[in-house]
Amino acid sequence: MTVEIVSIDEMKKRVGTEIGVTDWLVIDQERINKFADCTLDRQWIHVDEKMAAKGPFGKTIAHGFLTVSLLSHFSEKHAIVPEGTKMTVNYGMNKLRLINPVPVGSRIRDRITLTDISVKSENRILVTNTHTVEIEGQEKPACIAELLFMYFKG
Repeated sequence: MTVEIVSIDEMKKRVGTEIGVTDWLVIDQERINKFADCTLDRQWIHVDEKMAAKGPFGKTIAHGFLTVSLLSHFSEKHAIVPEGTKMTVNYGMNKLRLINPVPVGSRIRDRITLTDISVKSENRILVTNTHTVEIEGQEKPACIAELLFMYFKG
């Protein structure tokens, strides 16, 4: 886990640079099934292994929103945080594209880039990071998302 605490000026200098790349994470059927149970999204392409074997991908695939939901986990692994931060909240997304399905058994990782920093007030800083979720052995990523975090200074 790499979390750097830096000044606003240092963060501004680093806009456009890569923050880090996470370790690989296996997307197994148990994780997919638990996500399906949690979200009530039990579409066959995700949970019915026999039917999915005859489908377009030859096996089940992870929900796109399962991949998206892992961005919070990945964000904890690599971050640049403004000094003086007392609290951080997920502020939403600017863009989200689900580009490539994640087949069961795949390993994914996240490549995180500091995209923007905006000082909203003396105590609030909005940071945008671009997340590119890669699938091991595949050229196209699973997902590209601009994730927003609001940092509150105390």
